Amino acid sequence: MEYSYDSRCLLRDGQPWFPVMGEMHYSRYREDLWEESLRKMRAGGVEIVSAYVIWIHHEEEEGVFDFTGCRNLRGFLEACRRVQVKVFLRLGPWVHGEVRNGGFPDWVQALEERGVRLRSNDSVYLGYVRRFWEHVHEQAKGFFHGDGGPVIGVQIENEYGHVGGLRGQEGEAHMRRLTAMAREIGFQAPLYTATGWGGACIGDLLPVMGGYCEAPWDQRITELEPNANFVFSYLRNDAQIACDCHVGQETSFDEAKYPFLTAELGGGVQVTSHRRPVAEGRDIGAMSIAKLGSGAALLGYYMYHGGSNPRGKLSTLQESRATGYPNDLPEINYDFNAPIRQYGTISDTYREVRLLALFLQEFGGELARMETDIQPPGVRPEDFSTLRLSCRYHGEQGYVFFNNYQRRHKMDDHRNVVLKGRCGSGEVIFPPVDILDGMYGFFPYGMKLGDAGLRAALATPLCRLRTEGGDVWVFYGDYGPEDAAFVWEDGPRADILKLSRKDALLAGKVSLDQDYLILSEGFVWEEEGIVRVTGERNTVIRCFPRISQEKLPGFSECGQEGRFTVYERRIEEEAASAETKLLARDAGTARYEVLISYGKERDRQAGRDTLLLLPYTGDRMEIYAEGEKINDHFYTGQEVTLSLGYFDFPERLEIVVYPLEEGAAVFLEKWPRMEGGSACRLEDVKVVEQYR
Repeated sequence: MEYSYDSRCLLRDGQPWFPVMGEMHYSRYREDLWEESLRKMRAGGVEIVSAYVIWIHHEEEEGVFDFTGCRNLRGFLEACRRVQVKVFLRLGPWVHGEVRNGGFPDWVQALEERGVRLRSNDSVYLGYVRRFWEHVHEQAKGFFHGDGGPVIGVQIENEYGHVGGLRGQEGEAHMRRLTAMAREIGFQAPLYTATGWGGACIGDLLPVMGGYCEAPWDQRITELEPNANFVFSYLRNDAQIACDCHVGQETSFDEAKYPFLTAELGGGVQVTSHRRPVAEGRDIGAMSIAKLGSGAALLGYYMYHGGSNPRGKLSTLQESRATGYPNDLPEINYDFNAPIRQYGTISDTYREVRLLALFLQEFGGELARMETDIQPPGVRPEDFSTLRLSCRYHGEQGYVFFNNYQRRHKMDDHRNVVLKGRCGSGEVIFPPVDILDGMYGFFPYGMKLGDAGLRAALATPLCRLRTEGGDVWVFYGDYGPEDAAFVWEDGPRADILKLSRKDALLAGKVSLDQDYLILSEGFVWEEEGIVRVTGERNTVIRCFPRISQEKLPGFSECGQEGRFTVYERRIEEEAASAETKLLARDAGTARYEVLISYGKERDRQAGRDTLLLLPYTGDRMEIYAEGEKINDHFYTGQEVTLSLGYFDFPERLEIVVYPLEEGAAVFLEKWPRMEGGSACRLEDVKVVEQYR
């Protein structure tokens, strides 16, 4: 296949292509679990995995390169090839990524003391970059698209001229020099990108944009203004990104020449010590709808998969104020409230993104070439009364997008709304519909479903199932019965499987001898001709069409619900348990011991895991196994999830909770109950067994 782009969208073999991209940092996750996580990402509709190559993770000591263990880039690219996902390598050399020195090793940062100008065309600096990139290329050699490998894209630098670096012609010249050097070394890929927000320099590369539902890097500890990423807009720039370093409303390139691509839609947000927002699935779902309705042609999520900072040889590797950055972050925890969490568990955001990703896999090529018409244009995020609408259309076909969701604000209800879709012959009129506070989504019109013509629908397309009985088109929504929700053209009607939105959030598509739609609370994916399902000791799923037992090992058929066959898996083995004891209270901290007893099976590779759910109140928590810190957490009001399998099933843990003082200089969305002016307690320890 050939990959390129025009002014409207990405192209694959010359045809419009609208993929979903998700960021996963291989060096922030256990290498023996990469492949399973990549399969989970692919099952979520991710076609491209993007990954920072973080310099300090590979050359912390000058001249000593480490590509072993979780730093094994070659092993990660091999896993991507096996799973059949494409890759964007984000080379840096500066990446930010909430990493110490923005990814520069300390010895590189110290070059400034010798008069070397970092992030410039200084020959000494470029010499070190070249040496590092040559080692990276040795790892990536043979995995580029031209070699039949998965790497189709390379990103140069990050936020260059927006967060540090040079601006104007000097900045553009540096970006061109880095690009030329990467190509000289052998980084050959059909797509070369640069981040474009905040006036960043792109050096003739393909610009990618971003947008987050909150700004935990903002130095204020008050509620922020309503977020502009929840309105439809022709503006691509997000001035909130890295506003602790610089605020820029402008872009440095002619937007008419490039498609609207995103590489950093927040799949969540990483909390800081002073600001701790909780990104939920609805936040990411509504923001994604706003970007789709604003003309985006790539949904790229940062992060899509959370992780943990690896252990440094010389220092901890997180961003901190001690290293001159504006923010303090956890030493280890990089969970990000991402679609796939720190230890590979599922979140509500995964389900929200999957709704759109499955749609784009089937219908994204048509959407990518569509024009955008925002009605009304110029709505401000603080306007909670105006119904936010947009239309994307081409010829007689299109989609009407609506977003009546603004994070942490109540929107007016809108009843009996008559939506209108723009098309070549005028307008398509929809039946009346109620769009209440918190609702967001889109409806199709002029849609071809095989030989059938769908004039308009008050339901949202999810995917097509190619089954032995013919094509079945899956839609979802809660806007009335099927006969009222679908308006057909004269002629044949398509076979529609309509789900509630609640059920659609559970829906995963698996392709074996035919396509199957499986409704499950956990992950569902295909591997070596069978279906893998994650769940607890008793797991119930629903499948359409009926699937044979050999393709669904461990499950038994147990009933029928409408067109779905119901299957159940029961694990009859001894469950793990945990005992908790308060060891001491010292200078306000509370120290606990947790003793874990396991059942017979302890094998993360065989699909067994034991999770501890740790609700607590305090400023922060640290978790130790055999005297070594294995995780930390800044209090947000959420339960902390700890995978015991990730740490090879320790039998004893120590947990330290630090006090949160009443009136502390920190932003929390919800404050805990205080006792004597502070909060410092482990509320409970819950054990959950997870099986694949």
